[in-house]
Amino acid sequence: MSRSFVYSASICAALLAGCSPAPTPSNIAPVEVGRGYQAQYRDPPRRSGDKTYLVSPRMNMERCVDSFADLSEQGKGSAILPLNLSGERLSRDDLLDVRVSDDETFGGDYVISRDGFLKLPYLPPVQAQGRRTEDIERDLVDLLRSGGFYDSAPLISVRLRDMASVNVAVSGAVFEPHAVEVGRRGGSDLDPARQRAMGASTEARNLSTALRAAGGVRPDADLTRIELHRAGMRYVLDLSGVFEGRHAVDIVLLAGDEIIVPSRQCFQDDLMRPSPISPPGIALFLSNLTQPATGNAPSAIGREVREVPYGTRFMQAVVNTNCVGGARASSANRSAVLFTRDPVTGVSTVIERQIEDQLRRADRDDYDPYLLPGDSIACYDSGVTNIAEIGRVFGAVVGVVP
Repeated sequence: MSRSFVYSASICAALLAGCSPAPTPSNIAPVEVGRGYQAQYRDPPRRSGDKTYLVSPRMNMERCVDSFADLSEQGKGSAILPLNLSGERLSRDDLLDVRVSDDETFGGDYVISRDGFLKLPYLPPVQAQGRRTEDIERDLVDLLRSGGFYDSAPLISVRLRDMASVNVAVSGAVFEPHAVEVGRRGGSDLDPARQRAMGASTEARNLSTALRAAGGVRPDADLTRIELHRAGMRYVLDLSGVFEGRHAVDIVLLAGDEIIVPSRQCFQDDLMRPSPISPPGIALFLSNLTQPATGNAPSAIGREVREVPYGTRFMQAVVNTNCVGGARASSANRSAVLFTRDPVTGVSTVIERQIEDQLRRADRDDYDPYLLPGDSIACYDSGVTNIAEIGRVFGAVVGVVP
């Protein structure tokens, strides 16, 4: 027996050993009993049997808690806005058009100062931060009369010409908690006619915009008790109407506002769908198959990530990345791995699914998790493809070993 044959046979045996099934990924989180971030992470049994299907949503909801169960009735979330939050409110750096009858002394364009005051010549500063334009008009009438500039109430007009961007802090159950700037416009967003007109407004300074700018609310968020901290006051708002088909509470934000989204400590399947406060999409990190996809470019995969809609499930992404299909004889029995991270604890989780089993079992949805921003997917080729690769390597080794 030649030395090259023995050497080649040893290599082949080692390669064949590599074809044996890999052990189930280990995790710190108790995903086996459905106590991971999603109950859908737990491993499916070998057979569906006669068990009740679609129990994952119920298992997820069993862990829900009320973050502020000790709040009084007055402090609970409400879909009715307090009067001092409703309507359009002014913030520092907003541009105002002020007109006082035909008086050019007081009329003109004014920017609300950094301390939140409107400052007209010869008049005491007027508090503007957090107030409405009609409130400013009343104060100016009083100041002009008390200052001896007018004997009777003059005609006053205060109109918002341009809304400034504001910086607000967003924390809690959002995917990217940090200070965000909302309301800034530029480039193609600027309309010269609107810039010249009075009565400016924008949806870009709303609460929903800030939540989306912070990565969107997580599926464990308590939307009925979102906190807004403003000028030493705390308000609790209910935004659950976004997902229930009702008109949602959405307020205009001011500079210095702080938003806190509490967590219910559970995964809520109903929140995994697009909305004005959901993540704009999911960026996936991918590792593709060797066969049938020969590279990322033919598979339409970008250099680092691929975007999928929010609410996409694991198996949908597996299909989307060319991990399913092809010749049944050579392409069956593939597997796919999901690498994710619990956004509450920061602990990573790895799950593996046999694609063919997932396609055929009736209770597939119970073990098909939703994807979260930043998740990673890796696909593994079928056994036939592995053997073909072994044959190719074996042939190459035989050709070079004397």
